[in-house]
Amino acid sequence: MNVALVFNQKRESTFDDNTQSPSHSSPLNAVTVQEKVADMYAEWDTLETINAVARALSLFHNVTLIEADEFAYERLREGGFDIVFNIAEGMNGVSREAQIPAMLEFLGLPYTGSDPLTLATCLDKSRTKEILSYHGIPTSRFVVARSFEEASEASLRYPLFVKPLHEGSSKGIYNSSYVTTPEALRQEVERILTNYEQPALVEEYLPGREFTVALLGNGNELKVFPPVELNFSSLPSEALPVYSYEAKWLWDTKNSPIEVFKCPAPIDDELGRKIENICRKTFEVLKCRDWSRIDVRLDADGDPNILEINPLPGILPDPEEHSCFPMASRAAGLNYDEMINSVLNAALRRLGLE
Repeated sequence: MNVALVFNQKRESTFDDNTQSPSHSSPLNAVTVQEKVADMYAEWDTLETINAVARALSLFHNVTLIEADEFAYERLREGGFDIVFNIAEGMNGVSREAQIPAMLEFLGLPYTGSDPLTLATCLDKSRTKEILSYHGIPTSRFVVARSFEEASEASLRYPLFVKPLHEGSSKGIYNSSYVTTPEALRQEVERILTNYEQPALVEEYLPGREFTVALLGNGNELKVFPPVELNFSSLPSEALPVYSYEAKWLWDTKNSPIEVFKCPAPIDDELGRKIENICRKTFEVLKCRDWSRIDVRLDADGDPNILEINPLPGILPDPEEHSCFPMASRAAGLNYDEMINSVLNAALRRLGLE
């Protein structure tokens, strides 16, 4: 089949000789952008990841790389593709992850992964939590704060956790996001409003163990891979038990002695069933497709609550990079190439294009 791989590449990277680069000069490489925060492009993929996905797909298909910029629409329209493998995070706005799927639906091109509505919903943490609550899926109490006053008047119980409403990849989540006083709450809400130009999500902090769970497939074929536990005791002594931007991108890196993840997680059968059941239900009610990664944390009673849903999960190929979806896939017996092609094959079966 002719497969288009659509992506957003981190700006500090360039294509290597083994990839099919666009025939035009991308403005992403030509324009200097004044970054407001250090983590601006954390969601986008490295060249290493893009190449690894392309190589995996090319084992069975003809693969064309397309960067998700303003030239993507014409390339997709004129490419004669049978299906699109979408890992694009989008460029602007609170519904950016929905941009490429919306183009593809307009063009009538089949694609992997969730549809625009699910992608836009999951990037809005408050809408996600509202849907979960409606369906009786546990998630911590919260408020959307456009000012400190909105946060302080919400009658939430300290400690609280503060993060941007519309970000992923731990963007905006730092050690300071955990707050225990009104003054700390004010500082964090104002930091989010200023640096990210969006509301802050303020939620009651869940004190228990944290897991992330990879799911692959659809319907009766949906597979839940072994949970990954976040081992916060391995972090520096000054770090709080949260998977912050520092933990993800500064401490838990290749060749680091820190081992943040345990996979499979050391849990008993009862907790394992609870985590699997809540993740399956979350995948279903949010209408995820083909794959997703769901973050879970235990409350004070030891019951799993949903933190966030990632319908475009990170997929760093190097095992030393500690990327959770590939880590869980390996624990389930799939290597990287098998994982990527399993996602494509799940989409093909869903679409009746096997």
